[in-house]
Amino acid sequence: MSGPDAVYQYIAQHGEATVADLASLGLSRPALFRVLAALLDQGRIVRVRRGVYQIAQIQDTRDSWVLVMQRYPQGVLCLLSALAFHELTTQSPAVVWLALPKSAWRKPEDYPPLRIVHFSGVAFTAGVETHDRSGGKVRVYSVAKTVADCFKFRNRIGLDVAIEALREGWQQRRFTLDELDIMARICRVQAVMRPYVEALVA
Repeated sequence: MSGPDAVYQYIAQHGEATVADLASLGLSRPALFRVLAALLDQGRIVRVRRGVYQIAQIQDTRDSWVLVMQRYPQGVLCLLSALAFHELTTQSPAVVWLALPKSAWRKPEDYPPLRIVHFSGVAFTAGVETHDRSGGKVRVYSVAKTVADCFKFRNRIGLDVAIEALREGWQQRRFTLDELDIMARICRVQAVMRPYVEALVA
């Protein structure tokens, strides 16, 4: 069995493996790291934390949400991940977007990849929902809060994404104008959102 296949099979059989575990296969350290780099590039394995690897298909997007909640119990799915959770976008973000209070900080794990956004005060606590998922609970912002957040962070995710979220949420009747107005006030984006909301309900 070739080096890459032997490493892959070892990880598959054991669920996860450390570099020290894989050294038992007899590869030199430089050769082992070359094999791991190749398997990572091919998407066959993922690095869950420094020096620890798993088979890539162990996690899917929804599993990743639960895993992130376990590691960051204060966290809340936000922005693109919240849109995906609420099925308001056809995109499947490659990273998990997670809101944390400004006072909280931990270095993100290698897997699943995270994009952490810091919120403070009521901007962090408003609109938080808790949903049961297979494997655990997921905290996510409501649709109205997510739309307001998308406008607040439009320079990071794109104004087109924010407008699409507003349109889809309204067409699917996922929020009322009053709910949206409350969240727009909290996020301080009333003026930014006003022309788009007026065009939508005209």
